[in-house]
Parts: sequence; structure tokens; C-alpha cells
Amino acid sequence: MEPGGGGDALPRLRRPGRRGPELREPQEPQPPVRGGGTAEESTAVEKTIRPLNRLNIHSAFWILASIAVTYYFDFLKNVKETMQTDSWWVSCGTCLMAACLSVAFYCILYLEWYCGIQDYDEQYPALIPVATATFIAAAVCFNVALWPVWSFFTPVLLFIQFMGIVMLVSLLG
Repeated sequence: MEPGGGGDALPRLRRPGRRGPELREPQEPQPPVRGGGTAEESTAVEKTIRPLNRLNIHSAFWILASIAVTYYFDFLKNVKETMQTDSWWVSCGTCLMAACLSVAFYCILYLEWYCGIQDYDEQYPALIPVATATFIAAAVCFNVALWPVWSFFTPVLLFIQFMGIVMLVSLLG
């Protein structure tokens, strides 16, 4: 036990979103300064910040919808057959998607986790536009390549797959 601490002796190990250091001691409410605080200020001090859940209903919905699209529409089988037809659009889209994902993993894994840079978009302002442009170009390539398979459903199915992947990657950081 730490001197003067009446609560839990172990620090909290969960990182609360992007709102503080990784190890955080439980905060005890502080009285208003010089006794002149209002009731609203004192209740605001007593409230603690609850960390955001990474896996919520919204994320779970998109991940499960992506799994359902993969299963019920034979997504992987159709993509494999389209790749075997030597489609230039699939090859181009795959290269662009690899570039987009490499920028994303560079930002998440290297800059945020390894280097500890929380606001990498301020220090490296070109990363986000490059990732966005390569993703849009990859999406166009995949839509053109898979249009003969699902026709008007292609953008919808690819959007569901995209949202599932985004929600899965958001669980990392």
C-alpha cells in the first residue's frame, strides 16, 4: 500500500483511449479550491473518466457482417477465381491496398506503439492523404475487377468488407 492511499494498491493497466499515461492511479475527488466552488464543479470533480471500450456493438456488428458476407457470398472463392483469370485490376488493387495497409501499420505499430507518438498526423502530415488516396484507388480497382461477379452488389459487399476490416484493425489501437 502506498502511504496516504486508501484504495487499490495496484495501478490500472488499461490505457484509457488517448487521454493519459499508460499506468494511471485511481483519482480521488478533490475539494473545490478556497471553498468557493459550486455544486456543479464539485460533482464534476467526483466523476472519473471511464475508458472507451474498443469492442462495442457497432464494431461487433461490422465484424460479424463482414464474416457473413465472406461466408454466404463465397467471397474468398470468387476473389481467388478472379485472380486466376489474370486480372490486371485485381493485381493493381492488391498492390495499392498493400501500400495503404503498410502506411496504416506504420502509423499504428511503429509510430504509436513503438515510438510513442500519439499525434503522428501532426508530425507527418502526408501519411493520412497518401493512405486515403491509395485506398480509394484500390477500392476502384477492386470494384472494376469484381463487377462481373456481383454487378450492382459489388460496392455494397466491398463496403461491408472494408468496414469489417477497419473495425478489426481499430481493435489494435
